[in-house]
Amino acid sequence: MLWAWGVAITLILGSVPLKLTGGSCPSKCLCASDILSCSSLGLEQLPATLPTTAATLDFNHNQLSQLEEDSFAGLPRLDTLQLAHNRLSILARGTFQNASSLRHLDLSSNLFHVVEQHYFQDLVGMEELLLFNNRITQVESRALAGLSNLHKAYLSHNLLTDFPFFSIQEHSHPLLSTLDLSSNRMPKLPLKDILALPAVVQSGLFLHNNTLICDCSMYSLFHHWEQRGFASARDYHHEHTCLLYGERRASVRFFQHRRSFENCNLHIPQGLVGEKDNSLQAYVGDSITLECQTSLRGHQMRLIWVTPHDGDIAPPGNNNSLRMHANGSLEIISAQVKDSGVYVCMALNHQRNETQGVNVTQEVNVTVVPQPVDHEPFNTGYTTLLGCVVSLVLVLMYLYLTPCRCWCRKQPPAPTTPSPANECSAQSSILTPTPPATTEGPGRKVSNNKHVVFREPVKEVQNGRLHIKPQVLRHNAGSVMSVYSDTPIVP
Repeated sequence: MLWAWGVAITLILGSVPLKLTGGSCPSKCLCASDILSCSSLGLEQLPATLPTTAATLDFNHNQLSQLEEDSFAGLPRLDTLQLAHNRLSILARGTFQNASSLRHLDLSSNLFHVVEQHYFQDLVGMEELLLFNNRITQVESRALAGLSNLHKAYLSHNLLTDFPFFSIQEHSHPLLSTLDLSSNRMPKLPLKDILALPAVVQSGLFLHNNTLICDCSMYSLFHHWEQRGFASARDYHHEHTCLLYGERRASVRFFQHRRSFENCNLHIPQGLVGEKDNSLQAYVGDSITLECQTSLRGHQMRLIWVTPHDGDIAPPGNNNSLRMHANGSLEIISAQVKDSGVYVCMALNHQRNETQGVNVTQEVNVTVVPQPVDHEPFNTGYTTLLGCVVSLVLVLMYLYLTPCRCWCRKQPPAPTTPSPANECSAQSSILTPTPPATTEGPGRKVSNNKHVVFREPVKEVQNGRLHIKPQVLRHNAGSVMSVYSDTPIVP
């Protein structure tokens, strides 16, 4: 009966809105602690009131087509907003006003065509922006300008033909490490603007699966990234394609088929590479320390290392392979080949919770190679020559240093009974008895067993005719056998 009472109480409570601090849970939505989930409810507009304690709002898979001004005001703890798989095509001015605490915004799988510059100007704390799988054809030049804390931006699977790379400067987006522009419709790339980006942005700039037209400048850019081990070229090595002569049917995976670019000059102009980076080579297992030198001073200064694989590391940063010390130096504890890449040290001068000065002070290109072999490997030619010499010595030893050569062996005695003169050479060798006569032991008589020996008939020539004379062999007194030829005997 207890379980029945439990079910009844659950049903009763399920029909009553759950009260939260600062407001109630909207009808049909689910509330758990600071999470509000209203996904897949067919909502055409946001609920009139939202719990003020909510930190995560989930409105995925609904029918929202517009957001009003101050839609998320009064939510001081709002951190994550999910609006994917709706019908949004435009954002009104002030939509995110008074929502500066928002750090993760998901607007993927909607109907946006243009990313206007006022959309995110109030989101100064934004770290991750998802705009993939829309219909975006244009990103205005100032659309991402105010996002100084932006780490990752995803705009893949859209209809972009260009992007304002020039709007991302060294000091405007100091923490940006991922910019995904893959699977768009870009035919050409502004080589100068892209190479002017910080190295950490280039390493995380994904441009695969675009409709790029094959040319030497395009190939030089990706070849440059490949040589430096950038993740953008390494992780999607087989998905970088370009169109020969702009024909869609002539798509080439240029990292696999390089013959089309054999005549290209792959030299990147030094003026386009940006600051000269330091290169450091180490062996597997070595401990490497990267010093961070900066001109910034003061108590508000913050040092951050951006690594090619693990992202941001700030003191006290420590994991299985990397350790950041209080003085700003980064230690690679036991270097491995996978630790190769570009490491960037940045100094941030924070004051009043705003970034007042940023200085990308150091960029180190680390290359880790296997330990060298202590002894030089034996040359193959010498190995072959040594094998020939050894073989020759063994042959000579076999010929001249054997214990008894053939000529030194004792020769068998010559037969005492001369062969008949009229016998041919073939008849000179008579078959021995089979099996040979043996004794059963010392002092014993020869076995009385009978044995037969066959011998070829003796050929004689008489009066010009060939006669075959039968031969009789006597083994002992009790054994006589005659062997005759099939031809008649002429007396």
